[in-house]
Amino acid sequence: METSLNNSTIFKNGLWDNNTALVQLLGLCPLLAVTGSMINGLGLGIATTFVLVGSNITVSLIRKHIPKEIRIPIFVMLIASFVTNVQLLMNAFTYELYLVLGIFIPLIVTNCAIIGRAEAFASKNKLLPSFVDGLGQGIGFTLVLMLLGAFREFVGQGTILDGAHLLFGEWAKDLTMHFYLTEQKFLLAILPPGAFIGLGLLIAFKNKISN
Repeated sequence: METSLNNSTIFKNGLWDNNTALVQLLGLCPLLAVTGSMINGLGLGIATTFVLVGSNITVSLIRKHIPKEIRIPIFVMLIASFVTNVQLLMNAFTYELYLVLGIFIPLIVTNCAIIGRAEAFASKNKLLPSFVDGLGQGIGFTLVLMLLGAFREFVGQGTILDGAHLLFGEWAKDLTMHFYLTEQKFLLAILPPGAFIGLGLLIAFKNKISN
């Protein structure tokens, strides 16, 4: 059954009302693992958005030809093909960032958010709404990755956009902003406990605004 929502509402749902990370609480493994810096979060967010949009579009286009009994394996195969493309592109153009993100790039295949959108939305809707849904969900997820990464990077080492050259090239080394100098990093922020604390603060902030 197709949704009756307009495209702006669909996009807003992905970006805010039904945000993948802050509301659905999906995709938390990569979100918590790679957000030691803002650039790491942005890199993984762009990759995830590419896969979300591509898989949503493809599932929407072929949804009437997919047998119901094997739809999930087909969705996983489609998602895996887009993840492979992302891996090859990052390997070619952002190799150092690819090494930093490591196993979490291929693990996009198992991201519950992507499979969930294919099953819950793209398989039931036309091309344009599916594209908007994938884009909104992807941008919403990317913003959370960036905000969490920026928070942990700022508290942990006093910088923001450290390592920007890994994503944008050598010219971006000058983008790094230093707010304070420290001889030792604040490990609580950089290690996994800092990710849980930061995510909890983001969820609380989002709920306060929504209420």
